[in-house]
Amino acid sequence: MRRNPNRCPTHPGKLLREYVLPATKKTEAETARELGISPRHLQDILLERTPVGSEVAMSLGKQFGNGEGLWLRMQAAYDEWQDSRTASASKAPKTHYRTA
Repeated sequence: MRRNPNRCPTHPGKLLREYVLPATKKTEAETARELGISPRHLQDILLERTPVGSEVAMSLGKQFGNGEGLWLRMQAAYDEWQDSRTASASKAPKTHYRTA
């Protein structure tokens, strides 16, 4: 199945906020404590203000049993899509190669 290139990939915080945390029936504070991060850090992830870094991805993978790769791939896809929308291709230096 091919992803629609015009649709922004899901931020991992949205997955956590809408599906994972409600299924655990734990508070954000409990979850943050179990992940080893501050409640504020977790809230920033849930509100999609902060990316999921490698250490948090490891904790999420251990906590929810799905490995860190899922969280890192989701974040990378989200970041790449965002970067492609904000980076100006016209500002990138043009490189011309000559063959001998």
